[in-house]
Amino acid sequence: MSDHILEITSDNFDEKVINSSVPVLIDFWAEWCGPCKLLMPTIDKIAQDFDGKVLVGKVNVDQHAPLAAQYGVRGIPNLLIFNSGKVEEQLVGNVPENQITDILNKFI
Repeated sequence: MSDHILEITSDNFDEKVINSSVPVLIDFWAEWCGPCKLLMPTIDKIAQDFDGKVLVGKVNVDQHAPLAAQYGVRGIPNLLIFNSGKVEEQLVGNVPENQITDILNKFI
């Protein structure tokens, strides 16, 4: 995982995501998920490009299943974009970088 990406857990979710002063992109993923691995370079690039403007984090659904269930994550990769503690957008699958950045740009 890149230095620009936070590991989000059940323990730090409220502090890092809900209470964030900047928009947050969360990637719900798993080690065994092929499309998640394909999306990883895109998430790393977005984390670098939006450093300081958007917080980028990853939630491992195998380790934090209740958190995934709380947000209705049934398929992965699943990207949730939070703004002011609320889910504003959801993208499922290996989506292109420009689709993610277009949405993020609406919130910064």
